[in-house]
Amino acid sequence: MTTYVMLANWTDQGARNVKASPTRLDAAKQQLKEMGGDFKAFFMTMGKYDMVIVCEAPDDAVQARFCLQLALLGNIRTETLKAFPEAAYREIIRSIS
Repeated sequence: MTTYVMLANWTDQGARNVKASPTRLDAAKQQLKEMGGDFKAFFMTMGKYDMVIVCEAPDDAVQARFCLQLALLGNIRTETLKAFPEAAYREIIRSIS
């Protein structure tokens, strides 16, 4: 499984309906699970982003599809970072000639 860090902001629509946000979060978790992925951590944050999500998906295509499906709902906009765990980071650095 590949790890992703998603940085998310509520859209105007999402902010107007913020009280429904926990229900939308539960639906998103279920949707990703059905796609073979999993939420590892969720944080509401203060600052540039409203939420930070750490999740896993089988591959980049599944993660892209998940992000697009969230975008279609119109409640959040996301920026997704592919995350490399420490072991992969060390291997990548070792492979530099």
